Amino acid sequence: MGLKRGLSGVNRIRGGGGSRSAALVILVFLCVFAPLVFFVGRGVYIDSSNDYANASVKQISSSFLTQVLDVITASTAHLGPFSLDSSLKKNNSSPSWRELEVDTQENQTASSSIVNAKRDTTSEGGSHQKVETPEMLYRRQLREKRRERRANELVQQHNDDTILKLENAAIERSKSVDSAVLGKYSIWRRENENDNSDSNIRLMRDQVIMARVYSGLAKLKNKTDLLQELQARIKDSQRVLGESTTDADLPRSAHDKLRDMGQVLAKAKMQLYDCKLVTGKLRAMLQTADEQVRSLKKQSTFLAQLAAKTIPNAIHCLSMRLTIDYYLLSPVKRKFPRTENLENPNLYHYALFSDNVLAASVVVNSAIMNAKDPSKHVFHLVTDKLNFGAMNMWFLLNPPGKATIHVENVDEFKWLNSSYCPVLRQLESAAMKEFYFKADHPTSGSSNLKYRNPKYLSMLNHLRFYLPEVYPKLNKILFLDDDIIVQKDLTPLWEVNLNGKVNGAVETCGESFHRFDKYLNFSNPHIARNFNPNACGWAYGMNMFDLKEWKKRDITGIYHKWQNMNENRTLWKLGTLPPGLITFYGLTHPLNKAWHVLGLGYNPSIAKKDIENAAVVHYNGNMKPWLELAMSKYLPYWTKYIQFDHPYLRRCNLHE
Repeated sequence: MGLKRGLSGVNRIRGGGGSRSAALVILVFLCVFAPLVFFVGRGVYIDSSNDYANASVKQISSSFLTQVLDVITASTAHLGPFSLDSSLKKNNSSPSWRELEVDTQENQTASSSIVNAKRDTTSEGGSHQKVETPEMLYRRQLREKRRERRANELVQQHNDDTILKLENAAIERSKSVDSAVLGKYSIWRRENENDNSDSNIRLMRDQVIMARVYSGLAKLKNKTDLLQELQARIKDSQRVLGESTTDADLPRSAHDKLRDMGQVLAKAKMQLYDCKLVTGKLRAMLQTADEQVRSLKKQSTFLAQLAAKTIPNAIHCLSMRLTIDYYLLSPVKRKFPRTENLENPNLYHYALFSDNVLAASVVVNSAIMNAKDPSKHVFHLVTDKLNFGAMNMWFLLNPPGKATIHVENVDEFKWLNSSYCPVLRQLESAAMKEFYFKADHPTSGSSNLKYRNPKYLSMLNHLRFYLPEVYPKLNKILFLDDDIIVQKDLTPLWEVNLNGKVNGAVETCGESFHRFDKYLNFSNPHIARNFNPNACGWAYGMNMFDLKEWKKRDITGIYHKWQNMNENRTLWKLGTLPPGLITFYGLTHPLNKAWHVLGLGYNPSIAKKDIENAAVVHYNGNMKPWLELAMSKYLPYWTKYIQFDHPYLRRCNLHE
């Protein structure tokens, strides 16, 4: 009741207004009630034996303090800088009156804890031990909570934006490092995270690299003695390394050389190490190594293409010997038997265009050996005038059993001239001659070496687009390349229904590989308008052609049209597959892949099962089976059809 009267009195004073009233209120608070609040907050005024009084005082102090402070604040608000809030805010270390209220409540809680602690201590045998008082414990806990709260606030300041900025900065720093792979070991110490049996080899190579770096720095800083020592250690390490590829190949002195080089490098690091200089030197070495790699790749490409173009001496010897002996024969002995079968449409006809005697013999032998009835098979061979005699002589000496064979010279096809054939006309142009024969041509780089192969200058390569003109009496013909072997009877191919299409071939596209955009220039509007870049490609090498449909659809005319448009090689590069894809677009019937397996001239990972199940195996690529480049794992499939004990082969040193 006394509290209510006091508050009503305060309200009456407040209602009077004026600065005197406000001053009186503040004076009453400071003189009468502040001590009470102080002692209540400190827990001294309360008697622990009187719980009722304890609870009453806490209720009084809490409610009184809140209401009185509200009244005082409202009463002094018009005083401006002399108000209660303004006075408290002048000192930054002074809490606001709201914080004072909260602290008072916390002190009341602490006081009750002290009372309870004292009661518990007294009950324990009545003895007092020198321990941390509950009040000190509570204060320490409050301090720890404040520290924890402050730490959480600091952690929260590193929000997602800050983390993102740090990550971006780290990425930018990582871009300045050119090394593709950072090793897991240091050249300054031998510990490795992974136990690698060849770690000594790797360590010695890294030591040599760093020694070269420090040699350059030593020369730059005129450290002659150190330079000589580094150069000597480099020679020692290189001598020890030699041709070694594993630790087992290293000599016993390798560990001593490793130790000696490590000591010299440590010495060089102390005298010469400068992060900027070392980084610059390593960058220069990396650039030099990169240029060397590019040069070696270009040289390797050139040599591979050169090797693919050339004919081995043994095959050249074979061709020369056969040619000489052929022209020593009388004209009567130069004729093949069974010429009446050459135009019989009821037999199985093959077209083979080649200037390689040995390769052509393998194709014919493999087809005959795997045919069920060789007498029904007819082989039409076309070669150039240089190899015409050799090709005839070989098959006169080695007739294909009951099968029929005929050899022709492409240069005797009088209808095949530059006025009719666009390719011949283009080959005679000055631009084409410059492309092929001018050494300093700007496009004579390694990327064009493939298309500078002499086979693209030979009409034997383009004769496949003139099959109805070469064989006008035939209805169907199976076209074979000279780098294939036949492993099964091929007569079922003549029974395949091409469904009105002209070309029967095995498709070569897999996912994004070997589709039209790989061969044709789709930036050219003529190509982009007429063809689908994702259309599936197919393979030359074993193709069944319906010559009746060919004539009906004027396939040769379509080929001439596109070949004329490509005079400047803007639609496709040189070769016969791109114009073949264009000419037979929409006119190709896909055959089962088991008929024709490709890639034995470039792909070392073809499954053995696929090769053995294939009817035709194709050595397309640079690694032809008659070259030293050939992959040895695929050679037995080809060499099994060669008689290496043949007198001509032995005289020319042709052997397995």
